[in-house]
Amino acid sequence: MTLSITPPMSTLRAQQIAQTLDLRALPPDFLNNPYGVYAALREAEPFKRMPDGAYFLTRHADLVAVYRDAKVFSSDKQVEFGPKYNHAPFNQPPYAPPGGVAPLFEHHTNSLVFNDPPLHTRVRRLIMGALTRRAIEAMEPGLVQLVDSLLDKIEGQGGGDLIEDFASAIPVEIIGNLLDVPHADREPLRGWSLAILGALEPTLTPEQEALGNRSVNEFLAYLRALVAQRRQHPGDPEHDVLTRLIQGEEGGDALSEVELLQNCVFLLNAGHETTTNLIGNALISLQEWPAQRDRLKADLLAAASSEEREQILNLAVDEFLRFESSNQLSNRRALQATQVNGVDLPAGALITLCIGAANRDPAVYPQPEQLDLRRTGNKHLAFGFGVHQCAGLSLARLEGRIAIGRFLQRFPDYQLTQAPVRGGRARFRGFLSAAFRTA
Repeated sequence: MTLSITPPMSTLRAQQIAQTLDLRALPPDFLNNPYGVYAALREAEPFKRMPDGAYFLTRHADLVAVYRDAKVFSSDKQVEFGPKYNHAPFNQPPYAPPGGVAPLFEHHTNSLVFNDPPLHTRVRRLIMGALTRRAIEAMEPGLVQLVDSLLDKIEGQGGGDLIEDFASAIPVEIIGNLLDVPHADREPLRGWSLAILGALEPTLTPEQEALGNRSVNEFLAYLRALVAQRRQHPGDPEHDVLTRLIQGEEGGDALSEVELLQNCVFLLNAGHETTTNLIGNALISLQEWPAQRDRLKADLLAAASSEEREQILNLAVDEFLRFESSNQLSNRRALQATQVNGVDLPAGALITLCIGAANRDPAVYPQPEQLDLRRTGNKHLAFGFGVHQCAGLSLARLEGRIAIGRFLQRFPDYQLTQAPVRGGRARFRGFLSAAFRTA
């Protein structure tokens, strides 16, 4: 049975959407398949001026130029997020204390990804100290055990849901382990994460905003108790990121309580949805591209060593990340008037970097609209670039490699049993559900 997963968009329709692109009013067919629109913009308006005045960039070279210049292009979101989040009723009780700020505003403006140095430098250095190559390699046996236990359960059922039963269950456990969150406490983490990250979409309903604010507050209430407990009983800072964040650097500045708590929220969020999307997008793409699925299976069977198998899977993971980037959009603000590859941008310009478009730029990738799991020299931007490149990229690659490889090894003939349900978001591209059988 052939299922329609990513319906194509006509060139005319893509051009119509591109001409009037407004991230605050995106049609459903764009959310199902934005790549035709991205191609139209790259060709006709690579610096698209949107109705809100922001610039929408789609070429790979332009994104790299912005990412490289962190001194001119700020990641700080105080200006943008003030009107978006910090307004009545959410900056008032019961969401915020009297005279306080909305929980979503406080969270996102204190998290690593939406800050410039020196906060960004301090927090990133602390996190990276627990994500060394040796530390990540030490996680592999536990990750294999986790994946195999999920596959055992799926095999016993003869199938399940690729997202709920597999893809989403892996990163929650891995990041939970990094912060040493007790297993009994992990059930609410995914719901909190989806609500908080969902609030980053260009438009929000009052209900979505209320849920996001409540989720921040509930998450923080839990973390305060966990941090208090960890202060009394520290873990191993070489492996426990929470202990590292609490203790800070030797001789360096410790994080404030707000910085500490909000970056714990960020870590759990950042490590969760994007990796869920990587695994889910990959396994669903293999259903959509059966020739690539068969080639990958054949390459893995023919691999002469575990190292060769790892190399094959690493290439595949990077291609999945390029082809269906988990995170499609990023944002910057120009601190001064500047130029990007000959295009003038005024001081204060708000810029949306379209990662999903850059990763299919024909100037960089031969046949960019084709999934090619043997593609080499893959310079995708799924993890960003420059000082803000994802701190957990090596861990995400490990999770993707183990999850996808062992799933294919166990269920080489898995089949979707109904059309998967997309997440319906512009910034984070993934699926909510995807029912399948093992053979």
